[in-house]
Amino acid sequence: MRKLLHGRSLLIVLGLVCARAGFAVALPAQRPLCQAPIPDLYRQVSPAVVSISAISIDASEVTNRTERRTGSGVVVDASGLILTNSHVVYGQPIIEVTLDDQTSLPGRIVGIDPFFDIALVRVAPSASGKLPSAELGRSDNLLPGDEVFAIGNPFGLEQTFTRGIISAVNRILPGVSWSAREPMIQTDAAINPGSSGGPLIDRCGDVVGITTAILPDAQGIGFAIPVDVIKAEMADLIKNGRVIRPWLGIQGQLVTPELKELFRIPLVDGLLIEVVEAESPAARLHLRGGNLDVVIGGAPVLLGGDIITEVDGRPIGDQKSLKAAFEALQVGAKARLSIFREQKTLVVEPVIAERPMPTSTGAARRTAASENRAGPRAVARLAF
Repeated sequence: MRKLLHGRSLLIVLGLVCARAGFAVALPAQRPLCQAPIPDLYRQVSPAVVSISAISIDASEVTNRTERRTGSGVVVDASGLILTNSHVVYGQPIIEVTLDDQTSLPGRIVGIDPFFDIALVRVAPSASGKLPSAELGRSDNLLPGDEVFAIGNPFGLEQTFTRGIISAVNRILPGVSWSAREPMIQTDAAINPGSSGGPLIDRCGDVVGITTAILPDAQGIGFAIPVDVIKAEMADLIKNGRVIRPWLGIQGQLVTPELKELFRIPLVDGLLIEVVEAESPAARLHLRGGNLDVVIGGAPVLLGGDIITEVDGRPIGDQKSLKAAFEALQVGAKARLSIFREQKTLVVEPVIAERPMPTSTGAARRTAASENRAGPRAVARLAF
């Protein structure tokens, strides 16, 4: 009886057959195969993991004048550059970093992005001039089932090492606005308060993500920022101290066929403006938000606002065209918007501003991940 070929043997046979027939063969992208003992991974990466304590002072308080946040971080450059979460250090004037050898050093923020919850902090290295550092890997080739490990300081328990797998990739958390949406890594490696900012590493010991959020009412559901997202931002964070994003100042959602069918009122394809943010380019042009609050299929909608049908001549009838049109906007440049209002079309030309930093020191993503209660279904608002 013939035996079936499996795995690598089958791929080799198929490759030989197709090559002889003149066909091109597209084999899966190779990934490094690392088999070092797991304790070696810990010894390799843990010296680069730090504890971060950030302190704010409230002069109006008499007794409880200080607030302390604690989290984790990982040294990504031997000169003293540390990667962590924005919600650990944002708005905190005093930052103290404790290295693996228990040396405490003052830290300063190099760059911060509260929208994607990323921060870079720098410390002056020791007399040797170099700190143990971790390697940034890649996250685009991660698959559910891949083994990963988290290192951090949960509840002050320094250098805690936990093990799990990738539970999902490209996970968008509920209730997060468009400006803060990014594809997250979901993992069942244990993550707890104090783990924030610590590295998620792969079987080779490379950093593939930074732990950032948990679902507190669940077990084994944690999230990490993919390292590819982090690497894409690092140059801007180091150069500008922030990521410069265009800002029109509107929130809304696409007009769907279901919405038009349900209400049978004059609606066109485009972006339905629900909220106009104060002191924004949209507010200065008196664009209108919604004034009728309804719930459709468990999702809240504010009706009655303007509908943006085109951006710089591009129709925006679906997610793909909407994303392309708004990602093309440039800070300081004019945009040409076609607006549908009261069955008429008008054209406005706002000057696109830079999106301001949030005033809240909390992380929108962490808050959204914590809200898992009954009620109207969370909707990812499109915020531009």
